[in-house]
Amino acid sequence: MVQDSNGDTMLHLAAKLSPPSQLARISGAALQMQRELQWYKEVESIMNHPLKDVPNKNNQTTRELFTDEHKDLLVKGEEWMKGSSPSCTVVGALIITIMFTVPGGNVQETGYPIFKNKKSFTVFIVADAISLFSSSTSVLMFLGILTSRYADEDFLKSLPKKLIFGLSTLFLSIATMMVTFCAALIIMLNGRLEVVIPVVLLASIPVTFFMLLQFPLLVEIFMSTYGPGIFNKKMKRWY
Repeated sequence: MVQDSNGDTMLHLAAKLSPPSQLARISGAALQMQRELQWYKEVESIMNHPLKDVPNKNNQTTRELFTDEHKDLLVKGEEWMKGSSPSCTVVGALIITIMFTVPGGNVQETGYPIFKNKKSFTVFIVADAISLFSSSTSVLMFLGILTSRYADEDFLKSLPKKLIFGLSTLFLSIATMMVTFCAALIIMLNGRLEVVIPVVLLASIPVTFFMLLQFPLLVEIFMSTYGPGIFNKKMKRWY
């Protein structure tokens, strides 16, 4: 096992915090923390040595050194996660409150919806149900993020997966909400597309802005979590 003058092994060096210039390439403290963990785990997997966790001259194991070096980044990652979740939780909660309002009301004698025999009503019900369930799932995911313990290992897989699933279900609920809105307009206006289309396009503007702002974050987290590793090839042991 090769050690330097401070008793640090290669894994000790990997456990140290990356320079600010390196961290600046990754947006968000949570993703920076995830990349630091990925780097440490990759080096650990290569250094398959029985003495890889020997303490250095400061009597620190690699894991203890990693925790000490990244304690500030861990706090920033927690703040970043908690700062990103509330806005998405609010959007999901708003969708939940407006879903499943039946257009046209019900027949007084039977209680069935007035437009139940229209094909557009079937589209409305299916899209409405998907939007309701996906927005509820999204809110639960973001609440799970807010109540997480925020240990350093959580930033490797647990928290990114929750954020990916929460954003994905939120986007699904928004998309199906727009389908529901469109189907409801077609039902209420008796298929007058010259009115329905402009109204739907206008209503889509704020929704599109929100999705454009949040979608790059979803892509970045997905690629960081499920994309190729730091060493994107099989490597032989170095000793």
